[in-house]
Amino acid sequence: MADSPLKVWLDRDGALLRLRLNRPKANIVDAAMIAALAAAFAEYRDPGAIRAALLDAEGPHFSFGASVEEHLPERCAAMLGGLHSLLITMLEWPRPVLAAVRGQCLGGGVELTLATSLIFAAPEAQFGQPEIKLAVFAPAASCLLPFRLSQSAAEDLLFSGRSVSGAEAKALGLVDFVADDPEAAALGYFDAHLAGKSAASLGFAVRAAREGMLAEARRRLAAVEKLYLEGTMASHDAIEGLQAFLAKRQPAWKHH
Repeated sequence: MADSPLKVWLDRDGALLRLRLNRPKANIVDAAMIAALAAAFAEYRDPGAIRAALLDAEGPHFSFGASVEEHLPERCAAMLGGLHSLLITMLEWPRPVLAAVRGQCLGGGVELTLATSLIFAAPEAQFGQPEIKLAVFAPAASCLLPFRLSQSAAEDLLFSGRSVSGAEAKALGLVDFVADDPEAAALGYFDAHLAGKSAASLGFAVRAAREGMLAEARRRLAAVEKLYLEGTMASHDAIEGLQAFLAKRQPAWKHH
């Protein structure tokens, strides 16, 4: 469909599943985008001869992140539940998932890439978890960033809300490969290292590599989701931060 938030097709003679966020320029990770991604992974739950998937985005930016409106109290439980379920589905998917990132990759956009195997980024790409600036935190990133970065590097990004370039993200361990054309680099990696492999063996390798990590990711996601809904969303400043952002005004913190 022309208005679908996600483009889905098979590439490389059916060996590569392509998934492209298709709501430029922001490519917001809202309920519709989450549902489209979940449906795509469900459709290819048994990927057969597919050796990998590649997730990228239409337009100059990967994603500005999740919908701020969907973070408000009446909608955030459904939003978090849907996003966290999608991330577990991606982590469980029995093939490597590659991500190619240009431009801004923020908040929920970063969280999508954290559920992939390898991240290819343009040097000028910008990765950030700006949620703290709205007096909330990033539940999924809080769980998944420490699997890729040192604990202190993860805390830097989560507590400061600052963005880092693709080059700095590579130095931190967040990004695996930096290339002027990250999509071409990801396709090159697929052609050189995955296309000639047995799809079934790749599936077993993914399961083996992620067995312990998946159990821990499930536990952490459940814990931080509860903290977000019962703690953060019961605070004055979280609601003030979200409402101030939507109203385009400065927040007035009460520090509780």
